[in-house]
Amino acid sequence: MNCLIVDDHEIARDTLIRLLKIDTSLKLVAACENAAEVYKNLAAHKVDLIFLDIEMPGVSGIDLVKGLGEKKPLIVFVTSKKDYAVEAFDLNVVDFITKPITPDRFFKAITKAHEIYNLSNLFVGNTQDEYVFIRDAGAIKRIKMEDINFLEAQGDYVKIYMDEKSHAVHSSLKSIEDKLPGKFFVRVHRSFIVNIGKIDTVEGNTLILHKRFVPVSDAYKATLNKRMQIL
Repeated sequence: MNCLIVDDHEIARDTLIRLLKIDTSLKLVAACENAAEVYKNLAAHKVDLIFLDIEMPGVSGIDLVKGLGEKKPLIVFVTSKKDYAVEAFDLNVVDFITKPITPDRFFKAITKAHEIYNLSNLFVGNTQDEYVFIRDAGAIKRIKMEDINFLEAQGDYVKIYMDEKSHAVHSSLKSIEDKLPGKFFVRVHRSFIVNIGKIDTVEGNTLILHKRFVPVSDAYKATLNKRMQIL
């Protein structure tokens, strides 16, 4: 994974640099002092993981993450203040480390980051055989397209709903939409994609699929009606 270190204190940056060099799967792109340097590096390089301080001059780490949007890299906050933990995790970050940083705590966060990173690259569809592979509880499982009822965007994850179970994939809904066969699936909302063959009932701007309710936005309603071939 390509990494950025962001902290306005040189000692904190040096500590993270030393720890990062221990794991050969991590590549340091740059060590930044502020948000401006982060934006510059994100524009120039592919970055998978950011180790980010919260209290920095100008733009705080919290505000920086909010500004990066849904397609942001994985984030591990590294800060001296525990008070930010709740707000940080509301942003779907990988982990929250309090200073001083210990090797054990650092590598625990790295393990989490690796798991999420690997998961995000495992939603692979095969439109010929009509299945996808996902990671679930440490194992890679195959799911038939026809078993998927609908998908919902939830922050940095997409939840895949089936009849009796669900799975979460670290990805954007648009990325997964590009891998789904159009003959099965249709976008009905900025946060939802449904399997057309699983729709039980349409009531106004609401779909019912296996006793679950999915909203339909006006922007997608005409496309849905056309795809359903309503008599």
